[in-house]
Amino acid sequence: MQTDFAHFTDHGAYVNEKNDPLSAHVFSLNGQRWRNLRVKLTPTFTSGKMKMMFPIVVKTSQELMATLQKECGNGPIDAKDVSARFTTDVIGNCAFGLDCNSLKNPNTEFRVKGKRVLSLTRMELLFNFLSFLFPNLMRFFRTRLFPKEATDFFWNVIKDTAEYREKTGYRRNDAMQLLLDMMSKDGTESENTLTFREIAAQAFVFFLAGFETSSTLMSFALFELSQNEDVQDRLRNEIRKTLERNNGELTYEAIWEMNYLDMVINETLRKYPPLPILTRQCTKDYRVPDSNIIIHKEDAVFIPIKGIHYDPEYYPDPHKFDPTRFTEENKSKRHPFTFLPFGEGPRICIGMRFGLMQAKVGLASLIANFKFKLNPKTELPVKLDSKSFLTTILGGLWIDVEKII
Repeated sequence: MQTDFAHFTDHGAYVNEKNDPLSAHVFSLNGQRWRNLRVKLTPTFTSGKMKMMFPIVVKTSQELMATLQKECGNGPIDAKDVSARFTTDVIGNCAFGLDCNSLKNPNTEFRVKGKRVLSLTRMELLFNFLSFLFPNLMRFFRTRLFPKEATDFFWNVIKDTAEYREKTGYRRNDAMQLLLDMMSKDGTESENTLTFREIAAQAFVFFLAGFETSSTLMSFALFELSQNEDVQDRLRNEIRKTLERNNGELTYEAIWEMNYLDMVINETLRKYPPLPILTRQCTKDYRVPDSNIIIHKEDAVFIPIKGIHYDPEYYPDPHKFDPTRFTEENKSKRHPFTFLPFGEGPRICIGMRFGLMQAKVGLASLIANFKFKLNPKTELPVKLDSKSFLTTILGGLWIDVEKII
């Protein structure tokens, strides 16, 4: 992933740019096209750009608290649903420049289409699997990874947003504006510019990755905190003390000061990595060190992230939720690549900092103002959705919520 990256530069993901232009995003592209795009996109996720988008995330977190205040008196809430509506609104705002309002209205078109992208039928799942095994054959049959009605919706949203901003001169501090500022004026690709098709694909994957993975992280964190009152109390104490030092304001700097919040999030990611398996495709023959085993060019390699995260050699009693595994002292005792929620090396998730930022803002806002306790309606042990390529729970995560006065 890092030392021998030159042999494993590609994910081996399916791309069909001709029939499905939104598939040509930074996660799926290979070789030099990936390198060129990664270089262009990296400035979009610097600390300065994160700070620029931070007010949007905070504003949405205030709407999240208002929603919870309204809903908590009506019985248990589904942490999975509420978290997904929050991240949908954040990503909709930052990636598409839209006020989705799914926290107020769970049935907005943006929320419905977002759910459809990830709710694949058995036939669609089969095509996804075959696309990985036989990409050229599936390109011949014009196979798409995601439902056409959903991807067409996102394509049109991006197109309308770009045209509106170009026509009116309207600008906004969001990721869409950063991408549009890189757009080629004549529609051609160059060293420092993006075509509209490239912008659309990146905005789509930004939504796809940022909405589902961050909401999964938040919902599982609430699930664990609702069962571990001591951890929840310690976290609330840290959040409130940090807010006091910042005049009660949740600032960008304050979020990164919260060390215990970071530990809680890392332990949640250890137990529930968004992608349980990472793939790499060998790009030139590789001899496994100290052996005669050869991994040949175009061979697929699977990295079992969840298996590593549950290995008792690295994480004793791995099913226990214990944030102290991620103190600086304990982290120094493990190889850094025993924790891989976002991958590692040059292909580490480019939006990692944004995803962590929105999850931290959401959790900090909630824990500071509400108490959470698991409701018996949640079936234990929780069951994961075997049809999803992401770590997704079947059913809801039902939690009782109490406002702290």
